[in-house]
Amino acid sequence: MTVTSLLRRVAAPKKALAGAAVAAATCGTLIAAAPAQAATPASSAQATAKKMIGNTAEYQCFSKIVERESGWDVDATNASSGAYGLVQALPGSKMASAGSDWRTNAATQIEWGLDYMKDRYGSACDAWSFWQANGWY
Repeated sequence: MTVTSLLRRVAAPKKALAGAAVAAATCGTLIAAAPAQAATPASSAQATAKKMIGNTAEYQCFSKIVERESGWDVDATNASSGAYGLVQALPGSKMASAGSDWRTNAATQIEWGLDYMKDRYGSACDAWSFWQANGWY
């Protein structure tokens, strides 16, 4: 294949992918696909919570609370009350019982939140039921 024919093939829209593959093979270049989208802090926190909770129903209940309380923002702060983090602990420093990195670590905040929900309500789903009835937990 000549350079000219290769360029024509690459330039043709329908043949662009095939042309790129031929060009890569000809040049000995490896083409790797880039990730579709980098993980956002929220999706990372959600994945961490899924892994930590395990139970799908309990995760869904926990997720509904966190979505409404902080939008999965580890740094979320309630301007009027000072509640902080994913689970809006008040004061936020309560979460230090789960780890000194409570201000920035989603896993620490999730651990503290799950313990709080279990101790106060019995489970994340019981906490969600209370949230639905009262608009807070």
